[in-house]
Amino acid sequence: MITYIIRRMLLMIPTLLVISLLVFIIIELPPGDYIESYIAQLEAQGEQANPELLNFLRQQYGLEKPAYERYFGWVTGMVQGDFGFSFEYRMPVSEVIGDRLLLTILISIATIMFTWIIAFPIAIYSATHQYSWGDYGLTLLGLMGLATPNFLLALIMLYFANVVFGTSIGGLMDPEYLNQPWSVDKAVSVLEHLWVPVVVIGTAGTAGMIRKLRANLLDELGKHYVTAARAKGLPGYRLLVKYPLRVAINFMVGDIGHLLPSVISGAELVAIVLSLPTTGPILISALQSQDMYLAGSFLMFLSMLTVVGVLISDIALTFLDPRIRLDQGTER
Repeated sequence: MITYIIRRMLLMIPTLLVISLLVFIIIELPPGDYIESYIAQLEAQGEQANPELLNFLRQQYGLEKPAYERYFGWVTGMVQGDFGFSFEYRMPVSEVIGDRLLLTILISIATIMFTWIIAFPIAIYSATHQYSWGDYGLTLLGLMGLATPNFLLALIMLYFANVVFGTSIGGLMDPEYLNQPWSVDKAVSVLEHLWVPVVVIGTAGTAGMIRKLRANLLDELGKHYVTAARAKGLPGYRLLVKYPLRVAINFMVGDIGHLLPSVISGAELVAIVLSLPTTGPILISALQSQDMYLAGSFLMFLSMLTVVGVLISDIALTFLDPRIRLDQGTER
């Protein structure tokens, strides 16, 4: 196991290097650069750009350098903890993301916990009470969760939270705590607002997980080893937890590599509707303005989450399913 983990961690280095090259090429593919986007924005506002200022910005941001020099400077900077300079915000990328990344991770962890806590008992009940009224009712709720657009649910939850609980509309904290240092009152305000985006973002994921876990568990409950275990008198709850459930949740553990980045980057529309200070809207803005270092650093963060998540899921599956072996060779 230790050898496998070390080998996989060493393999992450060339993997992330290849991903960084692809990210840089994709961001460089559109014609023009940030300066040209900036000029177009000024012209749309009826203003004229100062040529001397534009030349100064090109030199300051290194846009006159060849692409390969900018790429190697960006990669070596990331290794040293320097993710580059944001053209649009005129500050280092680490400062732009800063608190936004912390709040994004907080929302993501809370959403994953919400999804699993709700999906597990509902899926188990539906699978063990197949075709009952409870199964039909929970299936209907799951289908409604899948069919309801997140941005529409976000508007409904904003109204509900404001009218019933008096929560301020939009944002992840009360307005007086914006751009203020962290304190107990600010943390309490974040927790008061946190449940709205967690419910909105987690609804679709919860509904989908219920359907998949129910289907997998039903498939396992119909296999011969379950029938044999019942015939030997193994209690129902112990049988469910020890065998079929462990196999049925393999897909959940194996999906960690996809779950981590998708939760963080897959809620841009919800973040815009709820005015959340997360990284999703920043990524969209950075891609539109060709702010290459900001967009590239965020995409590299998502790639790192994917690579690390896949490693975590592979290791967790070995403890969950004894049929899976990470070492070479086959046990007989």
